[in-house]
Amino acid sequence: MTSVSSAAGEADELRGPLTATVVPPGERGATRIADRVVAKVAGQAAREALGTLPAEAAPPYATVVVHHEVARIRMHLELDYPCDIGARCREVRQQVVERVVALVGMEVSEVAVQVERLHPAQAHGAAQGRTR
Repeated sequence: MTSVSSAAGEADELRGPLTATVVPPGERGATRIADRVVAKVAGQAAREALGTLPAEAAPPYATVVVHHEVARIRMHLELDYPCDIGARCREVRQQVVERVVALVGMEVSEVAVQVERLHPAQAHGAAQGRTR
């Protein structure tokens, strides 16, 4: 039996010592987040910023272009009217940037907000179904 163990020992010597190579986490691979995922996060962030919208309004959505881990976002919104359109767009921009940075870890270079449609608030009498 000694010949078997010495043969195994000789084989280990021929291969050389085993060295464990430790690769830092940042060098093990890459994570790519699709543009459509960033668009979903941006759309949800816009919904959070806007709160309740008129029943006939379409939900906000985004189109996104990612280049070198930097996102350019275009938001499409429908708002109630009358409202402070500039303030509502500013709130959407801020919320979209915060959520994309926090959830995706991606820099946002631009958030362009496009208001597609304004939905007028119904008059008090019209809301109750009265006609004159």
